[in-house]
Amino acid sequence: MEKPIRLTEQRKALLKGVKKIVVKFGSAVLTDNGILHRPAINRLVDDLAYLRKKGFQPVIVSSGAIASGVGKLGLSRKPVTIPQKQAVAAIGQGRLMVAYEEAFDTHGLLVAQILLTREDLTNRQRYLNAKNTLTTLLEWGIIPIINENDTVAVDEIKFGDNDNLSALISHLIDSDLLIILTDTEGLYDRDPREDPQARLIPVVDHIDGEVVEWTSKVSGKWGLGGMRSKIMAARKVTASGIPVMVANGRKREILRELMKGKTLGTLFLPERPTLSRRKHWIAFALKPKGEIIIDEGAQKALIGKGKSLLPSGIVDVRGRFGVGACVSLVGPQGLGIGKGLVNYSAADIQKIRGLKSSEIEQRLEYKHSDEVIHRDNMVVNKVEG
Repeated sequence: MEKPIRLTEQRKALLKGVKKIVVKFGSAVLTDNGILHRPAINRLVDDLAYLRKKGFQPVIVSSGAIASGVGKLGLSRKPVTIPQKQAVAAIGQGRLMVAYEEAFDTHGLLVAQILLTREDLTNRQRYLNAKNTLTTLLEWGIIPIINENDTVAVDEIKFGDNDNLSALISHLIDSDLLIILTDTEGLYDRDPREDPQARLIPVVDHIDGEVVEWTSKVSGKWGLGGMRSKIMAARKVTASGIPVMVANGRKREILRELMKGKTLGTLFLPERPTLSRRKHWIAFALKPKGEIIIDEGAQKALIGKGKSLLPSGIVDVRGRFGVGACVSLVGPQGLGIGKGLVNYSAADIQKIRGLKSSEIEQRLEYKHSDEVIHRDNMVVNKVEG
């Protein structure tokens, strides 16, 4: 274990130059037994107002809409079916925003509500529209409050949970830091609910398989993702060079203390080198529409040499997709090795698989490019998401 002084110095150094902060509030932080807890929101808003007046630009990713609706309706548990969840979210989202507006109004600060589905971030034009809107709000000194649009989202377009949404928003706005607040102290080497000897991990410099195994898949009664969801979100964010903190949102002045460099929670250090914005979007925002199976030679070329994918290295194609679609790349051992945007449709790739690039035009009677996937539109190896 590193000495607390060294850890504090490390954090203070990392926080220098931080301005834009994405802060994710989990349902467990905002609610009490499924009922929206106004004192908790007021306490967190006090912290955010303090940071705003110190020159920081906070963006909130807030859970709590469904839990808020559950409390308003007096239900004993969360709804199960999609229509029920959507209806309850419609009731709860308004109550959630009123709570935020009233709390920020006491500090003379304005807020804006933004509801997103995964489609808003997978479509490039809508992605840029969302980015421009958020940038404008921050320039105007307004605090955006973002949530998944549960009233229309279905499984195919859901982010999965707000941890994942906060990761994508961090990249969208070029955030300097992501803070995920939950009801635990941070990442432990074992599940503290099952083992009282579990040790809090103050710093993680690389998220590997061992770190993932430390986490629990079990989420709280009103939450969704559990600690593993937070680790996977941290993996996505640190891949683009952004540090992440996971801490206990029920502690008083937690955000102020974190931004002062206090050794609280778990700090995930940014990876080096980092992914470009475009490759991060491909790796983490896009959902594959199909699969391309490649041979061993192609796998070595992609992973070891950073080459583009040529038709000669393709063994098979799975799924139906068009030009520009995102697909998964699968190696000869059946393991996913990455993602990429295709220059040809699934039907045409099936026709040219195994051929040399010089033979494409003869087979198809046209040729977009020599590559099925150009290396600039491909992400391979550890960053597959």
